[in-house]
Amino acid sequence: MKKLLFVCHGNICRSPMAEAIMQYLIKEKGLEDQYVAESKATTRDALGSGIDPRSRRILEENKIPYDRGHRASQMTAEDYDKYEYLICMDEENFADMNRITGGDPERKERKILEFAGSFKDVDDPWYTNDFDTAYKDIYRGCQALAEKLAEN
Repeated sequence: MKKLLFVCHGNICRSPMAEAIMQYLIKEKGLEDQYVAESKATTRDALGSGIDPRSRRILEENKIPYDRGHRASQMTAEDYDKYEYLICMDEENFADMNRITGGDPERKERKILEFAGSFKDVDDPWYTNDFDTAYKDIYRGCQALAEKLAEN
């Protein structure tokens, strides 16, 4: 079973959305026996917190199931060897993730929209309050990744 790790600042808004969307797409493509998605934070800011209510709302509106028992956790250097890809949302996450893992010799660390051919960041809706745009960007990146995984 190959594991995909989605990473954001606090693991309460973007990365849990990405985890839920990716799990949905993995199942939709019949890949659930090959891949699993998980999520973590680069910081300790929200450890133990559940998914932000605004992220839950947008997932529910789009009929994407999610882990109602989710609790924010922080990634560690050991995660580098546990996951096929470590996928973040923005440049700050990318720098933090790279610092935590101590480098990326196998090129496993990516920004989510790279899979969709873009180097754009997924802005943090905690600050922008734009959960709709964050959802659309994350879905686009996850959809492109799911298509790539289905081809392999």
